[in-house]
Amino acid sequence: MDDSRAKELLAAERKQVEADLAAARGDGREGSDAQDPAGDLNNEGLYEDELSAGREQDLQRRLDAIDRAEERLAAGTYGLSIRSGEPIPDGRLEAEPTAELTVDEAHGGKKPD
Repeated sequence: MDDSRAKELLAAERKQVEADLAAARGDGREGSDAQDPAGDLNNEGLYEDELSAGREQDLQRRLDAIDRAEERLAAGTYGLSIRSGEPIPDGRLEAEPTAELTVDEAHGGKKPD
């Protein structure tokens, strides 16, 4: 994969993740400390807070993966497995621009079903 296409894919991925992260940080904050008439914490609000926190963590991990991919691109190693140095097929990078491993390596050395 050429560098310009890799940059384009990573920029699009970053834009999407940052938008999703901003939305996740803005959602579910109002009324999350709501209490029911008996004075117990609203279980639905707690669930939404936990779900939102998990979503934020997932999105932050994706941003970290984008950062690593951009570092590999700058170093000239983008598209190569960080484990074996084997080339990662362009089709995999198109589908998952932050891929760090070949499909075989990502699935424990076994071909996916």
